Amino acid sequence: MSTTHAPFKSGIDLSPKSRAAWRVAQSGVWLVGAAILTCLLFFPPVGLILFWNILIPVAPALFVVAVGVWRNVCPLATTNLLPRTFGLSQKKKLTAIQLGKLNLIAVILLFALVPLRHAIFNNNGPATGLLIITMAMIGIGMGFVYEWKSAWCSGLCPVHPVEKLYGGNTFAAIPNAHCLECQNCVVPCPDSTPNIHPISSKKTLYHQLSGLLIVGGLPGFIWGWFHVPDESSVSSFRTLLSVYQLPLVGLVASSVVYIIVSMMVPAKYEQKLISVFAAAGVSCYYWYRIPALIGYGKFADDGLLYNLSNLIPVWIIPIIHLATTAFFFYFLVFRKPNNQSWVVRPPFAAKEKMHPLV
Repeated sequence: MSTTHAPFKSGIDLSPKSRAAWRVAQSGVWLVGAAILTCLLFFPPVGLILFWNILIPVAPALFVVAVGVWRNVCPLATTNLLPRTFGLSQKKKLTAIQLGKLNLIAVILLFALVPLRHAIFNNNGPATGLLIITMAMIGIGMGFVYEWKSAWCSGLCPVHPVEKLYGGNTFAAIPNAHCLECQNCVVPCPDSTPNIHPISSKKTLYHQLSGLLIVGGLPGFIWGWFHVPDESSVSSFRTLLSVYQLPLVGLVASSVVYIIVSMMVPAKYEQKLISVFAAAGVSCYYWYRIPALIGYGKFADDGLLYNLSNLIPVWIIPIIHLATTAFFFYFLVFRKPNNQSWVVRPPFAAKEKMHPLV
């Protein structure tokens, strides 16, 4: 005869009150996202400021400090999970090779789309809106086929590689407000694996390449990106290609540096080296982005939120540089890893274990 044992449970269950609070937060952020999207399509000047000069500049710092918060409320994640929420998903699981391919494509998409901000998206609200709609539709389509967050949020989303790079030493783990039960849809799960980083998984060549490109390449890519001006229009293919030159040169240069240093550093210090490159990337971002927001940018009004150059003396800028760089290097490199995941793993799905006859 066979006996059925109680299913193994792990993690935490959210209380009804906590789950309701997170649902309100998710709905609220989704509505804000919908409002920004509406502005991008129909009121472009407002939408561009809200999206590129307010929402996006906040994201890297949030990824560093509490990426789990964003993973819980991201509007695209909420949209991607609608088929699963309403019981319409086929719940297929990705193989390691499939997931590795998606991770690599996500990194390539990141490096392909971000330079296009200079050529198209920074000055074209409808184009930015259509980009968001396209990603949402791809996410929904993947949600109809694959289990939970595996295909989009932890696979093809071009923001996910940055989350994994910057979220390696998050401040604290928060409850998982999306996954009711853990189905092991992604191994290792980026949400619930402590101190995860882009090279945590080396299962396939695709994983290794995506990890190398995002860790080694992102700091130089960011540096190069901030040395390219916005184009008012794309008049030729040469103009389009010009927005890629410096970012890709920076990507290759910093990747070479990373490869050389990683060969010299013992394997036990791999995570620390990754943290150094993560800190370099996010520090470089805010080195240029904050001054641009307040009127001290390299290219006049590019990335301007509000011009404070007549109110804030120029000597404040080096102080901002020093403060942001010191904070991110402390938080990511010098602060002791706290063995925290982005979110707390929910209970594992019930699995009946059948024992042989005795």
